[in-house]
Amino acid sequence: MRVESRRPAAPELLRLFVVTGIRLYREGLAEILARLPDIEEVGTAQDGREGLAGVSRFRPHIVLLDMSLLDSLETARAMARGTPSVKVVALAVPETQSHVLACAEAGIAGYVPREGSLGDLVTTVRHVAKGEAVCSPLIVAGLLRRVAVLSDREHVRPTARLTEREREIVDLIALGMANREIARQLGIELCTVKNHVHNILEKLGARHRKEVAALTHSWV
Repeated sequence: MRVESRRPAAPELLRLFVVTGIRLYREGLAEILARLPDIEEVGTAQDGREGLAGVSRFRPHIVLLDMSLLDSLETARAMARGTPSVKVVALAVPETQSHVLACAEAGIAGYVPREGSLGDLVTTVRHVAKGEAVCSPLIVAGLLRRVAVLSDREHVRPTARLTEREREIVDLIALGMANREIARQLGIELCTVKNHVHNILEKLGARHRKEVAALTHSWV
């Protein structure tokens, strides 16, 4: 009986995309990373808008996004929504809990701090490609605390975040009343009602009045 040994399949080569407004930084990273044995190709863009367009054409596995860009967080969120299969690694991130948490909440899969080296970048890219994350124990502790806070919020009835007046307006919205009718009912100015409705939508995470009514029914 003949047994043939099979070689393990070669790992998939990675396609990277660098987004930064500093040309020297952008071209230097692209040239260095393209030389690595597990990198197939590296694309570049100078800002968020060009990056979003380039990602849709280039189809990278990982985007390296310079967080010093003015629209960096918005770009990361747009990539997470539009191309969820693409993982974003944030570059030049101040290693504080607030900055790293902001990156995590924007959908970023990994980060390299401002003091990080090229070796740190390569290590992070390879971990992210495998679905892993790399961060300091301090940042892990902060992320865990953030998860605990969000979990607590999920168990709080949404109306608990509303003022007494806002709860009154929510009840009237659920009855199908328009802003002008609510103003007459409560004896307040129309502009005041509009301000309350705006605050209610923000606090409940609703996009329009119909959602407020639907949420009200779900709480009963």
